[in-house]
Amino acid sequence: MDFTLILEGIAVLGIMGAVFGALLAFAAKIFHVEVDPKQEAVRECLAGANCGGCGYPGCGGCAEAILAGKAPVTACAPAGPENAAKIAAIMGMEAPSGDKMVAHVLCNGGCNAKENFEYRGVKDCLAATKVCGGDAKACRYGCFGFGSCVAACKFDAIHVINGVAVVDKEKCTNCGACRAACPHHLIVEVPYKQKVFVDCSNKDKGPAVTKVCANSCIACGMCERTCKFDAIHVVDNVAVIDYTKCKNCTMCAKACPRNAIEPIPTPEEKEKFKAAQKAAAEKKAAAAKAAAEAPKAE
Repeated sequence: MDFTLILEGIAVLGIMGAVFGALLAFAAKIFHVEVDPKQEAVRECLAGANCGGCGYPGCGGCAEAILAGKAPVTACAPAGPENAAKIAAIMGMEAPSGDKMVAHVLCNGGCNAKENFEYRGVKDCLAATKVCGGDAKACRYGCFGFGSCVAACKFDAIHVINGVAVVDKEKCTNCGACRAACPHHLIVEVPYKQKVFVDCSNKDKGPAVTKVCANSCIACGMCERTCKFDAIHVVDNVAVIDYTKCKNCTMCAKACPRNAIEPIPTPEEKEKFKAAQKAAAEKKAAAAKAAAEAPKAE
């Protein structure tokens, strides 16, 4: 074997590599684009998940948008308020204020919702909407339970439990990926401190709703009449909570005859509530009777 040819080939390749390397180094120096050091500082404050929840192409795109003033310092929800404050300091701005927000699924049907037929297609919620008009579930507003939101979440903050998606608010970063993945738009942004939720999105009228789900809101208005803070109203045949007024007293949940409001009270709590309501009604009736009889006594 002639090793001379091999050595010559290696030498030629080595020289070519050195020449091309030098050319690339020269080109990199000539075409180098200066990057604002603030951009890298902002990027370091972001979550680094490249989840796209901010609407920009990765964390680099988000940092660039923040620096250009096209996005707020709170654009990266997973980074949290602490890092948003750091970004504000880098930008020479005042730190933003406001409550921490998380995702919540407005459905508690799951295994309690009736099915029109057994779905055997791709286990994907969007795909399920394309099969037979998306009528696998009798409730056309509810959670399919196939976990498209689970697949979208990069923080292990949402899981399907008993046929319905449930958010772990301790892990949730409010990146918005699960909201974008839900074809029925059941996942909403709520304050972290909020404890009371109407877990139903069905806008059909009572009789139709009771046929499709055992945990559905029937728009009876019991919650609305019970609330002392004007924080819950029936809108489009379903109860809706105004989180700015809600005090988390859970009285509406105890008044709900369908267990559509979270936290779902125990049977004992329901009985105590009914007894208290009855006693209050009797007291009110007695006071009204006494007031009516007062002029006669005079």
